[in-house]
Amino acid sequence: MNELTTNDGVRLIYRDSGGDGVPLIMLHGWGQTQEMFRHQREGLAATRRVITLDQRGHGLSEKPRHGYRIARLAHDVLDLVDHLGLDRFDALGWSMGVSVWWSFIDQYGTGRIRRFVAVDQPTSVAAVPWLTPEEQRDSGAIFEVAGLLELGAGLAGPHGGKVRDDFVRGMFSGDPDPDVLAFVAEEIKATPAYAAVPLLFDHCAQDWRDVLPRVDVPTLVIGCEGSHVNPASQRFIAERIPDARLHVFPADVANSHFPFLENPPAFNAVVDTFLS
Repeated sequence: MNELTTNDGVRLIYRDSGGDGVPLIMLHGWGQTQEMFRHQREGLAATRRVITLDQRGHGLSEKPRHGYRIARLAHDVLDLVDHLGLDRFDALGWSMGVSVWWSFIDQYGTGRIRRFVAVDQPTSVAAVPWLTPEEQRDSGAIFEVAGLLELGAGLAGPHGGKVRDDFVRGMFSGDPDPDVLAFVAEEIKATPAYAAVPLLFDHCAQDWRDVLPRVDVPTLVIGCEGSHVNPASQRFIAERIPDARLHVFPADVANSHFPFLENPPAFNAVVDTFLS
């Protein structure tokens, strides 16, 4: 375990495998932790330096009462990159972690990013009324606005634990491995509602479609047939990022929003081939 302090005074916990090779920085999704990538830290570290981070409010990092916006999380990543003195690195994001990288690119450009992997994240999570039905479909919108507000109220309410568990279960199709489901359900408990709810609202309110054409580094977009994120939305992303590649795991390989936990060898092989 290592730690850094951001420019607004928040202590963040990260892991760094060290060693040679191009560094790979991996960002987890909303409510989760860097332990989502426990199989990648081992499986990908043979040929590269692997760095994972508990974002503010998550995991073992500090949980202040401020800063729960995607733009702030992107600056936290800039603080990490500067702290480590990285001039060149590969970037991987999963779920909300992809949005953090899109915000990073939007604000700071791609000058330090060698290659980018985007795993299972819509460009717009909320079906806001100014998007046409076709745009909502292409963007992969998951929530109606009223449903998003209801979810936030439920997470912050007296039955927040059950709402949170039901939300986690909804990201798995069919009958998930009980150990994987239990692991995800346990890790999300580390994020308190006062951090989770405003961050979820900010995350879901973003629309990243205008950033996609400006992602001018080699990019791999990963989807999963069994995920609650429609694979068609990942195809939409890959078509708008110049020369991006698309890989969609079939349901018999991985059947959820968590392919890196469900089938680590398959996930690691796809990522390793692209980064190599």
